Amino acid sequence: MKRTVEEHAARFDEYASEYDDGQNSPEYEACASLVIEHARDALGAEETVLDLGCGTGAIGLSLAEDAARVVGRDISTGMMNQARAKAEEAGFSNVEFDYGEFREPNYDGPADVVVSNFAMHHLSDEEKREAIDVVAGLGPHTFVLGDVMFFGEADPSEPFYSPDVDDPATVGVLADALTDAGFALTAVELVHEQVGVLVAERVA
Repeated sequence: MKRTVEEHAARFDEYASEYDDGQNSPEYEACASLVIEHARDALGAEETVLDLGCGTGAIGLSLAEDAARVVGRDISTGMMNQARAKAEEAGFSNVEFDYGEFREPNYDGPADVVVSNFAMHHLSDEEKREAIDVVAGLGPHTFVLGDVMFFGEADPSEPFYSPDVDDPATVGVLADALTDAGFALTAVELVHEQVGVLVAERVA
């Protein structure tokens, strides 16, 4: 991780109220839509969604009508406050947001489908592997990861990659980590040369 958890949290706190307005690129919207679509396809009505790095709750809240429960975890109080306000405005009573990190999500309940969108790329490759192991330990049958990831050579001049704060992995590194954690990769969606969605299902 190129910055501490506290530094990342402070950075997101600073622009939490404006975050949603800035996430309007076609690639970001396509990535989020694919994460929601794949998660919804995998989700049962009596199941729980765990949204790691939930931000302002865009992914989790989009799944709230399809799930028994949605649990969001993030390091930014400001982002979670936005998520709570959106949940209250929408009238959802089956969602909760609280502090949690990828490697210490502060959650030990059921997690049937785990989702994460545009968040894990702040971790180093080794930290991503540790995070994926933690996700596997929660016992989900499906993990849907949308994120900045490299399908080719890293290019800081392209969108979605700022080397001073981001540390994306290659698709191969993520695929190996998921496989080693007991998942089978069932879908790979290229949104942009530096953005993609991976769907992993637990191997029986």
